[in-house]
Amino acid sequence: MTTTELISIPDTDGKFNAIASATADAVAAKASNAEVVFSASAVAGEGVSSEIALRSFRVSVDEPPTLGGNDTAANPVEYYLAALLSCQVVTYRFWAERLGIVVDDLKLSAEGDLDVRGFFGLDADVRPGFTAVRVAVEISGPASDDDYRRLQEVVEQHCPVQDLTANPTPVTTELRVTR
Repeated sequence: MTTTELISIPDTDGKFNAIASATADAVAAKASNAEVVFSASAVAGEGVSSEIALRSFRVSVDEPPTLGGNDTAANPVEYYLAALLSCQVVTYRFWAERLGIVVDDLKLSAEGDLDVRGFFGLDADVRPGFTAVRVAVEISGPASDDDYRRLQEVVEQHCPVQDLTANPTPVTTELRVTR
């Protein structure tokens, strides 16, 4: 299946297809409608904790004691796993509808391997992030195994958070020193 084949949106009454169709129309009318900016802000808390603002939502972040925290909230890499899983759920739902594949039940889990020598600067050859992430998807419904495999391939091609890991994303930082 090629990307071009995936662009056509089936004419159905499904909610996700309606969103995809409206988006396609808006982008066709004005290409800049495809560009969205998401933002977050953080304020450092006690120790290594932080409070993150995302639109009208608030998320607390901390580390376990072995990484200098008080274990009051999930840590950043755990939130990454949560972001990956939740993004895949969204992507499975959208693309299942677009491809006409019925999904009755969907459960995902993930685990990541992290070598703390990179974070603590104990070994310059060890990266500070995950060295591997494993995702398990449990899916059920009336479709064939081949349909679900095809859906998985499409999800892996279109999941924004998975793309952030699979492909380099430029990050720039501006330091502002205030007194």
